[in-house]
Amino acid sequence: MTTIDDNLSGDQRLAGRTALITGGSRGIGAAVARRLARHGSNVAITCSTSSTAADEVVADVVGRGGRAVALQADSADPRAIRAAVSRVVEEFGGLDVLVNNAGIGVFAATEQLSLDDFDRMVAVNVRGAFVAVQAALQHMGPGSRIITTGSVFADRNPFPEMAVYSMTKAALAGLSRGLARELAPRGITVNVVQPGAVDTETNPADGHASRTMLPATPVGRYGTAEEIAGLVAYLASPEAAFVTGSTINADGGFST
Repeated sequence: MTTIDDNLSGDQRLAGRTALITGGSRGIGAAVARRLARHGSNVAITCSTSSTAADEVVADVVGRGGRAVALQADSADPRAIRAAVSRVVEEFGGLDVLVNNAGIGVFAATEQLSLDDFDRMVAVNVRGAFVAVQAALQHMGPGSRIITTGSVFADRNPFPEMAVYSMTKAALAGLSRGLARELAPRGITVNVVQPGAVDTETNPADGHASRTMLPATPVGRYGTAEEIAGLVAYLASPEAAFVTGSTINADGGFST
């Protein structure tokens, strides 16, 4: 049987490039790190705390002959994000691809959501992405890529108690459109991938959310983290040089 790994063997479209994936220790972030590494990229991942999962991602990449490093950096802490970018440049000599993947969700009725939870969601999901872009741009040249993991909940939300989370994801789409216009003259593309229901540790395909998501998803199943990673890999590649300012849904038809 042919596997995804087999299909990618020898495909070095990202050889010589370096990518930083925030929140890359599990789920979509980990799948992105592994996929970019299989295409030849050096990869660095951040996690908010010291993580065995992050070490496993690095070990997997290194075991396949790639180069990888895990960095502890809370995306709510601007100094930590800036330090992570500096460390990547020191380790690999540059930075070509930034994948803003770190994100959190705190779900509660509006009158019950604390301002601390509101502030932390904005700090991680929005401000953290902005700070990472600011720091990365000091090292990015023509052909570089900025890719952000958003959510279809930015556009359509079937659940109560997710208003602020949805707001943060909508903010990322607006930020990326503005950045795309600003950075196009520098040869840097900026795009957002908006996943729908994806089978991860925090949102398993057999979890309670599936009762709402599956009936509204035409393909009738959850996506996989590897499918999202494939789209990110395309946007990171030279083939996507004419794609910028786009918000691309990968949601099995949920948003149709």
